[in-house]
Amino acid sequence: MAGSFMVGSFMDMALAEARAAAAAGEVPVGCVIVRGGEVLARTRNRTLADRDPTAHAEMLAIRQAAAAIGSGRLVDCDLFVTLEPCTMCAGALSFARIRRLYYGAADPKGGAVESGVQFFSRETCHHRPDIYGGIGEQEAAALLRGFFAARR
Repeated sequence: MAGSFMVGSFMDMALAEARAAAAAGEVPVGCVIVRGGEVLARTRNRTLADRDPTAHAEMLAIRQAAAAIGSGRLVDCDLFVTLEPCTMCAGALSFARIRRLYYGAADPKGGAVESGVQFFSRETCHHRPDIYGGIGEQEAAALLRGFFAARR
């Protein structure tokens, strides 16, 4: 695992993206992809803005990082996201060969890493990243709770 200062700094960037998503009316999820200490992608949920149900922060970040390095294989890359990835995003992380996954809040309803289908524990999963959950969990969970409370 990368140094705790670096992990915190990258998760702080993802949390800033999540706050920007909330300000735009999107579900507050932010994502950063890093390779060798360099940020390759930094984005947020854009499903409403893009009118695209696949425009989750992780999907957009994977596309940006792949374009940045000119390869769909993100072998030496680490992904930081504020919410436990869903099944679609977990599948994309596997296909992209993400090295490490750091996520903030667990998602008991829609998550697929340590909740729900537990995608990476399936024998049909081709690649499993190292997984570190609970990074920045309190702030990520508070952003989500606040966002949904305002809509009820």
